[in-house]
Amino acid sequence: MPSEFNPADTAPHSFDLSFDAHDEVINPKPADCDFDGVVEGALSRRGFLNGVLTFGGISMLAGMDVGLASGQAQAASSRFQFDAVAANTLDTITVPASFQWQVLVRWGDPLWSDGKEFDRDSLTAATQMRGFGDNNDGMDLFADGNRQILVANNEYTNRRIMYGNRLSQAPETVDDVHKGKAAHGISVMEVRQRGNTWSVVQDSPYNRRITADSDMEITGPAAGHDLLKTAADPSGTRSLGTWSNCGNGRTPWGTYLACEENFNSYFSSSDPQFIIPDALKRYSIAHNDWGYGWASFDERFDISRHPNEPNRAGYVVEIDPLDANSVPKKRTALGRIKHENAEVVVNSDGRVIVYMGDDEPGEFLYKYISDGVYVEGGETGHLLSSGTLYAARFDEDGSGRWLALTPETTGMKDRGEIAVHTRLAGSKVGATTMDRPEWVATNPAKAELYCALTKNKKRGIEPNKGGDAMPVGGPNPRQANKYGQIVRWRPQGGDHSADRFDWDLFVLAGNPEVHSDARAGSKNINAGNMFNAPDGITFDDNGLLWIRTDGKYSNKMDFAGQGNNQMLVGDPITGEIRRFMVGPNECEISGLCWSGDRKTMFVGIQHPGEKGGSHFPDGGNSVPRSAIIAVRRNDGGRIG
Repeated sequence: MPSEFNPADTAPHSFDLSFDAHDEVINPKPADCDFDGVVEGALSRRGFLNGVLTFGGISMLAGMDVGLASGQAQAASSRFQFDAVAANTLDTITVPASFQWQVLVRWGDPLWSDGKEFDRDSLTAATQMRGFGDNNDGMDLFADGNRQILVANNEYTNRRIMYGNRLSQAPETVDDVHKGKAAHGISVMEVRQRGNTWSVVQDSPYNRRITADSDMEITGPAAGHDLLKTAADPSGTRSLGTWSNCGNGRTPWGTYLACEENFNSYFSSSDPQFIIPDALKRYSIAHNDWGYGWASFDERFDISRHPNEPNRAGYVVEIDPLDANSVPKKRTALGRIKHENAEVVVNSDGRVIVYMGDDEPGEFLYKYISDGVYVEGGETGHLLSSGTLYAARFDEDGSGRWLALTPETTGMKDRGEIAVHTRLAGSKVGATTMDRPEWVATNPAKAELYCALTKNKKRGIEPNKGGDAMPVGGPNPRQANKYGQIVRWRPQGGDHSADRFDWDLFVLAGNPEVHSDARAGSKNINAGNMFNAPDGITFDDNGLLWIRTDGKYSNKMDFAGQGNNQMLVGDPITGEIRRFMVGPNECEISGLCWSGDRKTMFVGIQHPGEKGGSHFPDGGNSVPRSAIIAVRRNDGGRIG
């Protein structure tokens, strides 16, 4: 391995690109595609209403017409207990006047008393290991008696912020690389409320950092498979690290599920002539990484030396938040995709169902059904290790079907191969290519599920990375989709194990102030609640859907008037959507969970200032830092 890392060895434009844009550099759209011309030709209000929305028949139109009563009637029937906030571009948190917020923890804040207070210019791998990780996303709160333990994903790092002390704004030394690896993974910490203030309990026995170098156990059908064996792990049953964890899940037996998403962006090849297998290309593995340089000092990230190593990432990782000595388990039975979150449901027959989206243009929506049944207090280790994966097909008439991914249906060798090459399996059975399926959420009031389809500007323009067509129609009704939508479905007979379901759309995001065609959005979108790129979605106990966005915040042209990324609340009964929060500049509103008494809401603020335009949360000329905030009602009442 080289003794010094040269930032020029990585993609030269990587610091200014999102994960999705980086993938587009690797897989550019055809040069002869007249993108704007195709879009304008395809989108008209008449064509949209007559040719797209009507495919679902009466049930589809009913789904689109929810919440279309007058503003007065909506107000009279509203279940929302707050006044809507206006879109803005302020570099702070905006919540309704009846609410207050505080910062709970920020990137680099020490979780132990021997840690150092954050200073970006002197931050080392050692100090980062003792502090909260970077760019927090999905999270959840667990209780052990009266003690509360918050678990949060640390998805990635902003290189030019983390390495802002370097002229190159890139990792240059071995410690730089290890510092970046230590900022990834999971942060587990005890939190405590005193009066109206929440804080982290330093030195708690629950506190833990799980990083890109932590020991992992591989379980399920891919454990021990030839596709997972490496020189360092010839058994194919142990791996190092979890990183790029986006959304999350929670099991009824009290464990946390961290979901590995954009794992591909950390691998590179020291041999420019190395021929990348098609199975790796499907997951956007390329010769260049995204600027992290991990392969420069850790050869397991060099695909020309260890081509099986990428097969050991892209899984759901189960973590026991109450045992700081437990070994996290990669649950390969849930498939290898760019996992967004993992929504867990216990079916009426006791089987465990997990719904999952694969966040990339034209990828699929999945369901897992366990072989065994959940018994409270019983053995649970097998429930996420042995079962069957399914991929969703959405039909034009508003019906759908779950397609089993088995050796018989896919023609693949065994379930281990399906677990590793899950995208290939989904293609083989003809699943529906989706507009980047993100979080899935279950309505607590009925057997009804929602999935955020954040956007897909390639829709109707080109196929996905596997060559599957991405035609306009079904739950993906707009060409070159810039705004996103939320699809919902109801399993047949309320049985989550059923093969069939009915679906419609809860909302089409858009901008009715700029467009009068399909890009205006559905009728429950108006000037006062418009947004783009729904990402995280979570139900509260009252059946209200909390929608977080991670989209364009230019506040110009197609996105004029939409301001910074935001959190809104949707009512599935009326269709009404109301804006609750606006985040600081250039951020994403990410994870969400509640305290046990439901009087505090914890909200993730990810990548503020990713383009240099924020100093959240400390203001002045401070370094922008991702954070978790605690939100409370002024009167101390329940939220949601």
